[in-house]
Amino acid sequence: MVTNDGTDGAPLVADVMDPQCPTRVVLDRIGDRWTTLVVLFLESGPLRFTALRKAIGGVAPKVLTQTLRAMERDGLLIRTVHAQVPPRVDYELTALGRSLLEPIHAVTAWAERHVTEVLDARDRYDETAAAHP
Repeated sequence: MVTNDGTDGAPLVADVMDPQCPTRVVLDRIGDRWTTLVVLFLESGPLRFTALRKAIGGVAPKVLTQTLRAMERDGLLIRTVHAQVPPRVDYELTALGRSLLEPIHAVTAWAERHVTEVLDARDRYDETAAAHP
């Protein structure tokens, strides 16, 4: 894929195998465990911070705030502040964020289908590593 990098007008050839390619930054964002869960929970529509945090479970408020800000910066979601007392803030996927649903659903289905195999492999590895330090 070729896009303009916006610096000198020269095209940027996106190549994830190149350590200097910004594609890796994008992979870091979408590979983040909290980003994946935020996308999945926002699939059905906008949510407030507290509802999102409760739905995800196990995420610290600071970490969720950082994740949401990064996702907003990357164009994956929109943060809407409603003028009311107390202020209400909703988070909603953008079209770009929604475009992640198909690949995330595929990875999620793979994880659910293979979780037992992965856990069994971990146990075998740990047993072998403990027996042969």
